[in-house]
Amino acid sequence: MSMNKLQQQTNANIQAKANLIWEIATHLVGLFKPHEYGKVILPMTVLKRFDDALRPIKASVVEMAEKLDAQHVEGAARDGILCRISGFDFYNTSNYDFAKLIADPDNVEINFEAYLQGFSSNIKDIIDNFDFANTVKLMVKGGVLFVTLQEFNSAKADMSPEKITSADMGYIFEELIRKFSESYDEQAGAHFTSRDIIYLMTELLVAPEKTQIMEEGCTKTAYDMAMGTSQMLGCLTERLHSISEEAVLTCFGQEFNPETYAIAKADMLIKGGNASGMKYGDTLSDDAFSGYEFDYIISNPPFGIDWKREKVQVEAEAKRGYDGRFGPGLPAISDGQMLFLLNGVKKLKEGSGRMAIIQNGSSLFTGDAGSGASEIRRFVIEGDLVDTIIQLPTDLFYNTGITTYIWVLTKGKDVYRRGKVQLIDASKCFVKRRKNIGSKRVDLDDVCIDLILRAYEGFENEIYKEDDLVVESKVFENSFFGFTKVTVETAQADKDGKPILKKGKKQPVKGASDTEIIPLSEDSEEYMKKNVLPYNPLAYIDPAKDKIGYEVPFTRLFYKFEAPASSDSIFEEIKALEAEETILMKELFGNA
Repeated sequence: MSMNKLQQQTNANIQAKANLIWEIATHLVGLFKPHEYGKVILPMTVLKRFDDALRPIKASVVEMAEKLDAQHVEGAARDGILCRISGFDFYNTSNYDFAKLIADPDNVEINFEAYLQGFSSNIKDIIDNFDFANTVKLMVKGGVLFVTLQEFNSAKADMSPEKITSADMGYIFEELIRKFSESYDEQAGAHFTSRDIIYLMTELLVAPEKTQIMEEGCTKTAYDMAMGTSQMLGCLTERLHSISEEAVLTCFGQEFNPETYAIAKADMLIKGGNASGMKYGDTLSDDAFSGYEFDYIISNPPFGIDWKREKVQVEAEAKRGYDGRFGPGLPAISDGQMLFLLNGVKKLKEGSGRMAIIQNGSSLFTGDAGSGASEIRRFVIEGDLVDTIIQLPTDLFYNTGITTYIWVLTKGKDVYRRGKVQLIDASKCFVKRRKNIGSKRVDLDDVCIDLILRAYEGFENEIYKEDDLVVESKVFENSFFGFTKVTVETAQADKDGKPILKKGKKQPVKGASDTEIIPLSEDSEEYMKKNVLPYNPLAYIDPAKDKIGYEVPFTRLFYKFEAPASSDSIFEEIKALEAEETILMKELFGNA
């Protein structure tokens, strides 16, 4: 199914429902700022959905809870019994629901607290991470708790499963998340990646086995190490289901921001997904999925963010070598995005796992030969893990206009792709938005995504065009990106110009050292003969100081030389400007 068709699933009725729910925020004006409305609307939407879902069996759950309490049945056994009766992965044992809460306006605060305490622990976890208790205190202080509950109990906010399916409820909730995210304007991208980017990433992930999934279905796992509101996992699930109704995807994710973690977990519960697979915590310092392997990894981790907070734990794990996640090396402490890349590589299923991860340009080239960043590149390239790297258009994300890249890594390359890396320049493949959102000024539509996929699946040195869109693909041997940084010394000589030897070794002139970058594909002696010795016959390489490095000079590889304008054309342009200036001056001041 195309991106446009997938987007149409969030149809007018769903958007209308989301708009009606969001309009409840009109009661919050003055008490909350516009970008804070979501702190009320999102958790209340979650609670109301669960309240409507539980209504038909609420009495039975309350009755069983009383029996279990009398019998002192606790823990997992109690949860299992109550979930079985509720028919969901959650329940509420209080005597209250939304209808009863608004029936007693004088005691709404204390009754609402009892209602919240009646939820199962997974819902309480969501409420706690929303910091909803403090939000409720502010609502009580501002006198809007009762009216908000009243609005959510109205017909327009009916979210019972009989009226709204789990899938549609997921779309409604996502629409509310989008409204909340966009209210932050340029800060939206801190936890929300737009669907056009995610759709491209999902297409790249499933491309090699799309036909097989279509014919046979599949049972897969997916992981997002910086999941934000879990939209990437949701879009990947959609894509698999659109290919085959028999596709099953179990999702896992970790998020450090408590509010967005709460949104992600709530979204999974609303959709009937694997909410227990949503974990809170810092992926770099507190890995919730140590020892796991996944079929798919899809992620947009933070870049340009330091890892000083996680320094102790990261360095301790690095000392474990390849038994841990950071064996190849550590990047500069000022930028932790390559740590996320290594975390993903560690968790890819052997023989078949595929990862699509967003990185900025620094992952391509920062760090000298032998540095942590270079060693990470060396590890993933020499290990034949890098499938393709795609340069995206600028101004594609909500919170940054810089150049970004999708890295596709895999532990299961097709035979014809082995030993090679494909680079795709899609920087000129975009459509302009009618309305900017923060820094996001362009989109990837279906045509853009299809063109990029054509280039990816073509796997050749080729330029692909569609109308005004251009995508260029180039394929290189893995070794192309490697080089040896050699130290070139100048030997001391006596009067006849021959090198002075001590114990058979040349003696360097102090202060005359230099370095040369020699591609791995070139013989170092031949390189010296051609590029150095003609200018310095006494030069020689000190092999003890050799360092292997890797970089991906993306911009240089796709650079197109444009000849400067001729002097004649520049002169003609100046004359035309002068003539235009003369006319404008006459219009301003007349002929005087």
